[in-house]
Amino acid sequence: MAVPLVIVRPEPGCSASLSAARAMPGVDVRGFPLFEAVARSWEAPAPDRFDALLAGSAMVFRHGGRGLRALAGLPVYAVGETTAAEARAAGFTVARTGAGGLQAMLDTIAPEHRRLLRLAGEERIALTLPEDVTMEERLVYASEPRAMSPELALLLRQPAIVALHSAEAARHLAAECVRHGIRRAPLRLAALSPRIAAAAGDGWGEVASVPFPEDKALLALARQMCQDPWP
Repeated sequence: MAVPLVIVRPEPGCSASLSAARAMPGVDVRGFPLFEAVARSWEAPAPDRFDALLAGSAMVFRHGGRGLRALAGLPVYAVGETTAAEARAAGFTVARTGAGGLQAMLDTIAPEHRRLLRLAGEERIALTLPEDVTMEERLVYASEPRAMSPELALLLRQPAIVALHSAEAARHLAAECVRHGIRRAPLRLAALSPRIAAAAGDGWGEVASVPFPEDKALLALARQMCQDPWP
């Protein structure tokens, strides 16, 4: 019998991943968000100082608030399809949609888009800019951790697969397991990137990751792990 797959990302991403996983045969998936995305107060800079926006999460457009209005004329470089869809829904034009993360996207910036404004969350990866590209950042949202519920703590005392969408989630899961006295060895982790896998630390039954940060690929990996025999 397949072990359960647990999704801990914040809403609405948790529900989206749950829906996608439930469409896969043979997956017993449960959702327990361990974070809540909240808006941060910020002020939009003058849009004429920039050529384009760089967005690494759909949360930018869900929680960016009134500050986004002043920037609506700037094209968006979106890290993936979900971020691109949210950008369009907010009235932006998408210049390019990536598939390999923000760092890889920087190599595809058009010559006329060399002055970037990055809209991001408080938890974000550091980027290395090409020589002729400049970038400023504005932090527009944060993911605030939630305590693990008694139902999730009980579930994780048995073998399970946990899907991790951020390094912040990996660290918080590890801390909550310590707080609840949950052993790591019966748990296997499927991470959205090697960086996220590394953030989880040691002692888990297995830690695997996908090469590109795509939810579809992560869920496919998690499904395989659910059905594989225990190592």
